[in-house]
Amino acid sequence: MADIYRQELISVDSLMKTPELYYLEYERLSALKSYSVLDTVSEKDYDDITAIASEICQTPISLISFVDEKRQWFKSRHGLEATETPREHAFCAHAIHTPFLPFVVTDAWKDERFFDNPLVTGDPGVVFYAGVPLNTSKGLPLGTLCVIDRKPRILSEKQLESLTALSNQVVNLLELRRKTMQLEQANQELYHFAKLAAHDIKTPLNNIAMIADVLSQSAKQSFSAEEVNLVNMIGVSSRRLGNMIDSLLKYYQGDATTKAQTSVVDVADLVNQLKDLLSPNENTYIRFHARVKTIEVNRTVINQVLLNLISNAIKYNDKERITIDISIGLDDENNYKFSVKDNGMGISPEAQEKIFEMFTTNNQSDRFGNQGNGIGLATVQKLIHQAGGNIEVKSAVGFGATFTFTIPMPSANRKRA
Repeated sequence: MADIYRQELISVDSLMKTPELYYLEYERLSALKSYSVLDTVSEKDYDDITAIASEICQTPISLISFVDEKRQWFKSRHGLEATETPREHAFCAHAIHTPFLPFVVTDAWKDERFFDNPLVTGDPGVVFYAGVPLNTSKGLPLGTLCVIDRKPRILSEKQLESLTALSNQVVNLLELRRKTMQLEQANQELYHFAKLAAHDIKTPLNNIAMIADVLSQSAKQSFSAEEVNLVNMIGVSSRRLGNMIDSLLKYYQGDATTKAQTSVVDVADLVNQLKDLLSPNENTYIRFHARVKTIEVNRTVINQVLLNLISNAIKYNDKERITIDISIGLDDENNYKFSVKDNGMGISPEAQEKIFEMFTTNNQSDRFGNQGNGIGLATVQKLIHQAGGNIEVKSAVGFGATFTFTIPMPSANRKRA
């Protein structure tokens, strides 16, 4: 092991040595671009790794560096303000030439490759450098996880082993990033295909429903009661299938919905908008209880979730006077807390265990005689989970239901709350 991690100086030209291109440079750059990581914002998972590397190696600086055509760019930088440096000055551009070995410079002032390097003679004053290449599964080096000090030093074998282990975790994060992007692309392609297919299916369904309506009007005079009922069933089934297609599209559209940016939402404005959209009749009483004036959330998600829950509270209600109480506030952990409470039919304990599962219904027709498709609450749960929250229901048959869900506050607001 000591031979693998040997730290040595190599005598070359008397002037700063500009790093050569990697011998598989085209393949290396293609691999780097496939991760779409360059010029992305800082991420805690990467920042945690550089912080740990700096602590283990007892160095003031630690970096996750990627080398592209003209520069080294830092995905994470601990103890350094600069975001990138020219490639010709980069220690990491040298390190990628030994992809399976740590690249160590114990004292840059005594190393003929680096003693007059601007990163040594100027800011940040690199004297000690140790970098472990970040290699793809095919062995192509993308950059390094490195530690830097402004004075000469030597890392122990254990420190180098730990640095190598952390570099493997960086590669794991990169692979996870690429697989997630591939999955998102596949989901997006599937959604577009489903949208086109749904349009092709819904057009004949709408025609069938329209023809059934026409037949139903004339059938009352010339058809038997049973035949009229069959014609009506055709129209009802066509519309139900159309509604199911719409609900499925909304469910799979949830991934894109939750990626929208959060914004500060005035609760009073949100309440008024919901009232306008719902347009409750004179027998429906919706009461809002707001314990906060503003919330910072994805407005599209909140609108979709609340509209679904409130609509269900109206539809699945067998009382002459429908009452719905909606509260918005904070829980003990500084999450936004929402609840929708109704006085409707209620949900049995058995149904409560499965009510958020796809295509699972409560086996109840709503107040208008329609059967649910079991997609609405699955969509609600998906949206809330993707936003980092949770949802639960408490209910007793005949005594209504209360749906409660939480959405995490942005970190800055969480600290102030």
